[in-house]
Amino acid sequence: MDTNSAKPRVAAVPHLVETQASLKPDGLAVCAGSDCLSYGELNFRANRLARHLRSSGVIRGNIVAVCLERSVQFPVACLAVLKLGAAYLPIDPNTPPDRLRMMLHGAGVSTVVTQASFAEAVAREAQIVVALDREKHEIDACSPDSLGISVTRDTLAYVIYTSGSTGTPKGAALSHGNLLNLVSWHNRAFHVTAEDRVSQVASIGFDATVWEIWPNLVAGASVHFADEQIRTDPEMLRDWLVRENITVSFVSTPLAERMIKFSWPRETKLKFLLTGADTLHYYPPAGLPFEFVNNYGPTECTVVATSGVISPNAGEDRLPPIGRPIDNTNIYILDKNGKQSPAGKIGEMYIGGASVGSGYLNDPQLTAERFVRDPFSSDKDARLYRTGDLACWLADGQIAFHGRIDDQVKIRGHRIELNEIIAALDRYPAVRESVVTATEDGMGDKRLIAYIVRRDSTLTLTEIRDFLGRTLPTYMIPSTFVAVEAIPLGASGKINRSALPAPTDQNILRDEEFVRAKTATEERVAEIVTSLLGLDSIGMNDNFFYLGGNSLFGTQVIARVRESFDVEVPLLRLFDCSTVEALASEVDQLLVTKIEEMTEDEAQRLLELNTQQSSL
Repeated sequence: MDTNSAKPRVAAVPHLVETQASLKPDGLAVCAGSDCLSYGELNFRANRLARHLRSSGVIRGNIVAVCLERSVQFPVACLAVLKLGAAYLPIDPNTPPDRLRMMLHGAGVSTVVTQASFAEAVAREAQIVVALDREKHEIDACSPDSLGISVTRDTLAYVIYTSGSTGTPKGAALSHGNLLNLVSWHNRAFHVTAEDRVSQVASIGFDATVWEIWPNLVAGASVHFADEQIRTDPEMLRDWLVRENITVSFVSTPLAERMIKFSWPRETKLKFLLTGADTLHYYPPAGLPFEFVNNYGPTECTVVATSGVISPNAGEDRLPPIGRPIDNTNIYILDKNGKQSPAGKIGEMYIGGASVGSGYLNDPQLTAERFVRDPFSSDKDARLYRTGDLACWLADGQIAFHGRIDDQVKIRGHRIELNEIIAALDRYPAVRESVVTATEDGMGDKRLIAYIVRRDSTLTLTEIRDFLGRTLPTYMIPSTFVAVEAIPLGASGKINRSALPAPTDQNILRDEEFVRAKTATEERVAEIVTSLLGLDSIGMNDNFFYLGGNSLFGTQVIARVRESFDVEVPLLRLFDCSTVEALASEVDQLLVTKIEEMTEDEAQRLLELNTQQSSL
């Protein structure tokens, strides 16, 4: 409930978007393919939905879950919730059922805005389910007039759940004041105007979506949703950004690292390519037609805490910096005694100022541990968020990131507490104990490896993955499971991760026995897959998406196959051919088709080329 009624009201995000709707009702606001809404339509739809939600029992101070696919309906639903003085909780429709239950119950959610295809799954966990497509007639019958509900800076705006070290996800709570600081800084820093066309690429439950949508709608710009297939393919995304005349785009670090290596047409309208959510390893090459900006910030501090343009500097012997503090944000790097570390000295990073959220929803103990009193402020209520990240000040006033103090890792932009995965594994009756580590694959991406001591020697890969899939999202399920007799311990009794064995053909948990390559095509495809995943070997029947493969991995496989065999395997086809044996068979079939269409001379040249490659 909102207890801030005595505090001064602010011109918050929903009111600022309403202002844009009054100034430019016909201006383009959001677009997903051919489905587009003007600012007037966006505002009217949000007003109607807000009134419908109010009639369903939603009041000021409630938390409403929004479980929708990426579409123009998502900002409509979130804006409607904000117009009620309520807060929204974005939930990816692919969230596992047990995790969905944890989030809804943990946040005290009674109402979920969704669509008919997800309504049945959500209905098991919520009292009120509003399916936008199923209730369209009732929603459209509501008045399009604004409800005129005001909020304070402390009024809760949104909640986003992140991985929790205790085995349960935790909900970071952010206010309208926090959100306004992000909005004003972003629009100042990147000169956003009503002429800008901005991309929406991040997944619904990722806090970057907050950043992609609200600053730009407040500025009167248009927000464009990239298609699901496009948003995870760096080359296709590059082409889409150029084709759609996107001027500002955020992409997660693994995608950005690939995209800055591409050639870009000089006529591209892109002004800023923003990245963040993971450690940036590369400086951009000279000649990019846009500025490349690295950003850092935990969910608990409104998406972005530091930001900086990365200049071409291939000769630098350190990783690219994470920039400087954004507006109204204080960064402190402290030693073990709580004293500020001098430039060049590594310490733990603490964040203070207007970006810092109020804490974790309904978890006062964890809030007290991570949100501590700010000893550098005269305001006794000021708080610092203790990030757990190691960093140091550089001589030029920027900050260098140096990893984590604890076992938290980032996988493709998602923050993961390894202890949450371990807790899930240890709940499985066939597992005696476990430990999870993160390692880099052959593409520079991190992947998770689980080491388990089995109670049941017949435990299979499918069984353990199916069990974890009920609680953990896909990105938190380890790519490799290694069976060990015991978890190695050091002299102090703590787990000795350095003594854990490397995954091998003999110790990897699988559903079938290890099968070796039988043909030259299988051998070459196996080489491609193992080099990209950083593995020593792979069985012909092993699913490479279970060994750490993802959509980015898929695009790399397709590129290597094209280079090796001069055939094109569609990305969607790769998901059907997810073993070396199946992919090699697909390649052979494509080669046969290609040869059948060739002249005799062309076929002879292809045969000679493949013979040369087989002999390498």
